Amino acid sequence: MILSRENLVNVTVEGVKKPQEHIFNLPEKVLQFGTGVLLRGLIDDYIDKANRSGIFNGRVAVVKSTSTGGTDAFAQQNGLYTHLIKGIDNGNKVDEIVINSSISRVLAASDDWEEILKIAASKDLQIIVSNTTEVGITLLADDKVNATPPKSFPGKLLAVLLKRFETFGGSLDSGLVIVPTELLVDNGKKLKGIVTQLAVNNQLSEDFIHWLESESDFCSSLVDRIVPGTPSAADKQTAIELLGYTDELMIMSECYRLWAIETSSERSKSILSFSKADEEGVVIVPDINKFRELKLRLLNGTHTFSCALAIVGGFATVKEAMADNTFNRFITGIANKEMSPAILTKDITLDDTEIFVGKVLDRFRNPFIEHLWLSISVQYTSKMKSRNLPVLEKYYVSQGTPPAYMALGFAAYILFMKSEKDADNKYKGTLHGKQYVITDDFAAILSEHWNGKELSAVVHAVLKDTTLWDKDLTSYPGFEYAVSLALESLVNKGFASTVNAL
Repeated sequence: MILSRENLVNVTVEGVKKPQEHIFNLPEKVLQFGTGVLLRGLIDDYIDKANRSGIFNGRVAVVKSTSTGGTDAFAQQNGLYTHLIKGIDNGNKVDEIVINSSISRVLAASDDWEEILKIAASKDLQIIVSNTTEVGITLLADDKVNATPPKSFPGKLLAVLLKRFETFGGSLDSGLVIVPTELLVDNGKKLKGIVTQLAVNNQLSEDFIHWLESESDFCSSLVDRIVPGTPSAADKQTAIELLGYTDELMIMSECYRLWAIETSSERSKSILSFSKADEEGVVIVPDINKFRELKLRLLNGTHTFSCALAIVGGFATVKEAMADNTFNRFITGIANKEMSPAILTKDITLDDTEIFVGKVLDRFRNPFIEHLWLSISVQYTSKMKSRNLPVLEKYYVSQGTPPAYMALGFAAYILFMKSEKDADNKYKGTLHGKQYVITDDFAAILSEHWNGKELSAVVHAVLKDTTLWDKDLTSYPGFEYAVSLALESLVNKGFASTVNAL
């Protein structure tokens, strides 16, 4: 049998979270642009959890940008899908199965635009969420609001807001809470600016533009959850055998979750009531910069500083590296002893960093997710520059001494980037007798810096290259010497001896 509303009664496996019948009759309070797994594995998970707790009491109408791929699976399964939640939380293994019932229907913008505008005119609608990729929040200056549909996501959003304004006569309580989740800093502010500009370009009334700017709350937000999407073939087959049904929409995610929403509006906080069902996972605050900084530095930055060292150590995946005591020593040390102290502010306390680092390490240890270090190394140089150089600078400001763990991470990066160009113009490195392709826009420069030089000269050339870093990293007192010692140790003594000497 397939997963469907009718077949729910036949799902009798103990522990599976199933929807109650009344949930299918809840009104559509959310219009969601995008069907991607991040939205279904995070945003729709929060709404489903709140509905099961009797808090939010609203469902999600989803808009696909095109009819490509169809909406058949959602229709056949009455919007239901299985969400496997697997990971480590506070050192304990999590393995949950939820049948998510947050989605009421999926509409294709290309085919169902009039139906989407009916939702815009509904008194029940309160929230718009989106994840249309970063390219989705861009200005298409000649987009027409009266097209069926407009071409761009901001154009479609403008049409929805215009329909709502016209339906309710611009009343003060008809404004919506709009929360984009695209991975852009200040995504809400950027989206509002584009939609307002499109309103001007389409010569819409001043009354509408005033209503748009004052009554609809565009909230910047930050999302954080690993949602690989469809489970592996083995995991999916195991789930099917356990549950007794097939599910074309089954997804898997880690247990960690965060949706930080930026608003000071009490009205918006009231509308976003689903947050009360998971106050640890949904954070509504006037400024989300704290959460962005924690994620960028302690999650992404720690990953980046550790990536090359893990590969030098012979580890293919993150979970494989996390099972090694020596690697654990490094990643715990760099996160707690150097990264955390460097980012402390009046808003970010030591307690904040300790808690966040604990969750980061749990996430890295997740036995259910295969994270390849080589995948993490893509565009390595740019990641080192954007994620880690600001922390290096802050460390020097606060400590004034060369950071040993960061120096080792940098040395491992330099060693990883040692490569030669092959006949296909690909830059390939070699470690442990195995070749790997370096996917990095600066691979040619790093390869040239290695050309015929002593190790210390390589370090000097790389750190001094302002083409790579926009600054001369040899200006940090003692850093060049620390990186040189670490690189020589990695080459001559190996991974374990070098890390254990810290």
